[in-house]
Amino acid sequence: MNLAAQEVHMKLLRIDSSARSSSVTRQLTARFVEEWKKNHPDGEVIQRDLATTMLPHITDHWGGTHLEPSQMTPAQRNYLSTSDQLIEEMQAADTIVIGAPMYNFAIPSSLKAWIDQVVRMGKTFGYGPSGARGLLANKRVIVVTARGGAYGKGTPAEKFDFQEPYLRHIFGFIGLTDVTFIHAENQAREEAGPRLAAAAEEIGRLAVEQSPQVAY
Repeated sequence: MNLAAQEVHMKLLRIDSSARSSSVTRQLTARFVEEWKKNHPDGEVIQRDLATTMLPHITDHWGGTHLEPSQMTPAQRNYLSTSDQLIEEMQAADTIVIGAPMYNFAIPSSLKAWIDQVVRMGKTFGYGPSGARGLLANKRVIVVTARGGAYGKGTPAEKFDFQEPYLRHIFGFIGLTDVTFIHAENQAREEAGPRLAAAAEEIGRLAVEQSPQVAY
């Protein structure tokens, strides 16, 4: 398949998790989508707003993930339908951009609830002779964070960053290893404007980079 034909099938999944409609991360994910569309005019954008999506927490019905579909109860199938839909959105996407503000040194509970629904045995990870292996591949992930302070590597505050280390690990667990983080830091301080502008510039650059080649 030539690139022109492949371009029609390019899909971007935008996930926002901020509780605020005008948040920094929402501004930056919107910027990414805007720039991505310029580079992929025939591409499709799937939007998932976790602030307005009521995601179920893990319950006993999650046990249905260990069963064959024919063995599930109607209640289990109904419960897992949300997980099915969210995983299908990920599987369909070539690029995933995630807005993740820092709440209490970690990620919003809405983003954690989404992760709990998409990290699923037999769907996004499995086990083989050598242990666990991720089942998602050929996808680029951009994580945009907004933080009141700064948590750079080698600084005293680095140990309080429970965002990037966790997200890198859990995404890698399901096979998403091409992950780039853009941190809009010091948003509660005087340098908020310049830091936001720098993050927006980096977002613009990443949005026009070629997405992974996917075989259709």
